[in-house]
Amino acid sequence: MADEARRQDLPDSEGAHRREFLKNISSVAMGAGLIGGYGAFGLIAGRYLYPATVGDVMWQFVAEVTGIKVGEAIRYRGPAGETINITRRSRTGDADDFIALSSTCPHLGCQVRWEAQNNRFFCPCHSGVFDPTGKATAGPPGEAGQSLPRYNLKVENGMLHIAVPPPRFSKANETGGVIESDDCISAPGHDPCLAGRPRKKDSGANA
Repeated sequence: MADEARRQDLPDSEGAHRREFLKNISSVAMGAGLIGGYGAFGLIAGRYLYPATVGDVMWQFVAEVTGIKVGEAIRYRGPAGETINITRRSRTGDADDFIALSSTCPHLGCQVRWEAQNNRFFCPCHSGVFDPTGKATAGPPGEAGQSLPRYNLKVENGMLHIAVPPPRFSKANETGGVIESDDCISAPGHDPCLAGRPRKKDSGANA
């Protein structure tokens, strides 16, 4: 009778082990999915807010050195969509004359602009202030000890080049370029209330 009772208990025991095994597998799969999802999101966000590491960049032509005056800044958009402030600080003719800093504020992603009259970078969203090297000196970025990520530059034959991340979802030979007008520039986290609005085209009613 005891042997028969043990045999009758075996199916329930095996079923319990099977259910426990399936429960563990399900938990592992769910955890892996969450990690993968958050990891992908973090990677995309990081590519916008921080320059790529050495070895994961492409050199792009920016402008002729003689076309940028000392104290002047130009806005550049890389092939991956990032926006960068490039400022000229001296006139020796080499890459040390310039500094290239992300124009995306590390606080909430608003656009930082160069103010030559104040010798600083300024974020209008929450009055973040950065010195000419990109170090935060006031506002939320200053309180958090944040700085503007920096990009490498080089000068060859009188032409300025910048190292930027390659495009993520387009052809690898796509190039960036200088932004002639940033009235409507936007970036991840940018406050749309501060962005310029496109100028309306003539309707042709008076034509």
